[in-house]
Amino acid sequence: MSAVTTARTRSASTAPGAGRGPSGERAVTVGSHTVLGIWSLIVLLPFAWTVVSSFKTTREIFASPFSLPERWQFVNYVNAWRTAGIGSYFLNSVVVVGCALVLTMLMGAMSAYVLARFSFRGRGVLRFLIVAGLTFPVFLAVVPLFFILRQMGILNTLPGLILTYATYAYPFTVFFLMSFFEELPGEIAEAASIDGASEWRTFFQVMLPMAGPGLAAVAILNFVGLWNQYLLPVVLNSNRDNYVLTQGLGAFASASGYDVDFGALFAGSVTTILPVLLVYLVFQRRLQGAVAAGGLK
Repeated sequence: MSAVTTARTRSASTAPGAGRGPSGERAVTVGSHTVLGIWSLIVLLPFAWTVVSSFKTTREIFASPFSLPERWQFVNYVNAWRTAGIGSYFLNSVVVVGCALVLTMLMGAMSAYVLARFSFRGRGVLRFLIVAGLTFPVFLAVVPLFFILRQMGILNTLPGLILTYATYAYPFTVFFLMSFFEELPGEIAEAASIDGASEWRTFFQVMLPMAGPGLAAVAILNFVGLWNQYLLPVVLNSNRDNYVLTQGLGAFASASGYDVDFGALFAGSVTTILPVLLVYLVFQRRLQGAVAAGGLK
């Protein structure tokens, strides 16, 4: 018995991965937490500096850029909102991004569901074109888009930007959601069909809620990309009354030359960042669910 026990002990000590015990797991944990901590500092420190600078005057920013303000001045946000026109630009961004997001999520989810669940002639070609749309650089399409929108009579208008934004985000939305709809159990759709549900009702009331985590994820990614979009509105929207937030900040920074109100500029930057943070904080819990859990519900 002792010889057998000794042999088993030796084989266990020489087995692959035997050296990866609690100490190895601890090293991986410490290393990953260190990398995440460094990355968090790289992200949070510039944001904290921007927030603090938004309450300082231009003289304080140049005199002591890394110190706290002598007096926390909320007047910078008032100047940015009213004098620089950030309020109207913010409203334009909400309208454009909100309408484009609803449009692209609706059309993208419907297209992804059809391409994932139905077999028909030309399905492979359509899937290939969707993937090709992801690889096409947007700056190569701005000139054709300019002439198309001008012929349609919606150049330099908010509806033109809404259609452009929705088209820009459409390939990514379809490509992202196809994998979610492909993983959904087909038995549930068959059960809904047996109960008398039409294809439209099966999609909107059964299959679409099951893809909730995927919809939330792609909605957040699309919102961030469309909210920070700068090239498309600069080329396709030269009407100052229809400027979005990114255009407004750029115009405010360049119009004053060397006499820029940096406190108001930092306040406008914080106003631009806050909606993205709020959207993520609201929808982050929905990203924790699984498609299978949604199907059980």
